[in-house]
Amino acid sequence: MQRAVRAFSVHGNTVKNAVLHRIRVVNPAMRPVMFSRSVLTASMEEHGFESTTISDVLKAKGEGADGSWLWCTTDDTVYDAVKSMTQHNVGALVVVKPGEQKSIAGIITERDYLRKIIVHGRSSKSTKVGDIMTEENKLITVTPETKVLQAMQLMTDNRIRHIPVINEKEMIGMVSIGDVVRAVVSEHRAELDRLNAYIQGGY
Repeated sequence: MQRAVRAFSVHGNTVKNAVLHRIRVVNPAMRPVMFSRSVLTASMEEHGFESTTISDVLKAKGEGADGSWLWCTTDDTVYDAVKSMTQHNVGALVVVKPGEQKSIAGIITERDYLRKIIVHGRSSKSTKVGDIMTEENKLITVTPETKVLQAMQLMTDNRIRHIPVINEKEMIGMVSIGDVVRAVVSEHRAELDRLNAYIQGGY
């Protein structure tokens, strides 16, 4: 999955430039009208090329599916946290301090469970989430305004699959690498559609 994500991140502009090159070469009828690359790029930016934000991703997921409820407390057992992840088919939970739902303490993931409980033969029923979570000072987050491509880069560079969305220190959702990849694919597809419309005189 990470290899595919890196391909999108690294080669996205290459695909765009290749298509633009094809426009210039294959459509001689367009040559008398000299469109500079900067003008074409500006036109595409007006239509939102690479402008999708994390806020857009959360809206697309819909209320109730945005992950804002994916949390547990530092005092919960690892067993209960993993059980919650399994029931909701997610791979991570944000950890908050007891009685302070808006105060983020860290995050617990399936990877934490495997590496810190299973591998060491510890009991998930007697170990607190706070003992194995990734703490807040090491927590990687994004905001609703973060661009999807920036979020994807953060996730691939840090080898993480889930990232909390924070707005003024309050968690408003969670996005996964799958959410980000789908958004990037959709964005590139929309861009190709716009290029196709440009070729056919839609602009």
